[in-house]
Amino acid sequence: MPLTHRPIEEKDIPVVCGFPQSEDELFFMFPKASYPLSPTQLRDAIAQRSDSIVVELDGEVVGFANFYRWEAGGCCSIGNVIVSPAARGRGVGRYLIEQMINLAFSKHQAAEVTVSCFNQNIVGLLLYPKLGFRPYAIEERLDKKGNRVALVHMRLPKNAR
Repeated sequence: MPLTHRPIEEKDIPVVCGFPQSEDELFFMFPKASYPLSPTQLRDAIAQRSDSIVVELDGEVVGFANFYRWEAGGCCSIGNVIVSPAARGRGVGRYLIEQMINLAFSKHQAAEVTVSCFNQNIVGLLLYPKLGFRPYAIEERLDKKGNRVALVHMRLPKNAR
């Protein structure tokens, strides 16, 4: 069965909260959140963001993302990206990011889409360039344990597609 996507619904929130399997995974998805991810934390994020979508595989919710910045004709920034542990390695992340790119360029008429990825998130660092994103800045951050980490910012201009 092919992957599909739709706007998140209340019934999906507890499912998505179960996706991050560790404090590190939650940090990659949602650096401000506390582990484990609670429905309240996720609802608050959704309320402050735009275009929160889920991906379904065989009727099961297996992916989630949204925009934390969305400017008509400007920049849309993808955030809160997470794939269900059971569905990893099956193209869900690629499909999810492609849908977010399409939303940015069609719905918001964005000039570019950005995504940021922590240096320890090897899966993300390898996926985003395959979809056309190119690094443009590296920002120093601290993880939950106070260790220095690098947040790699990447962009995909509309004219690069």
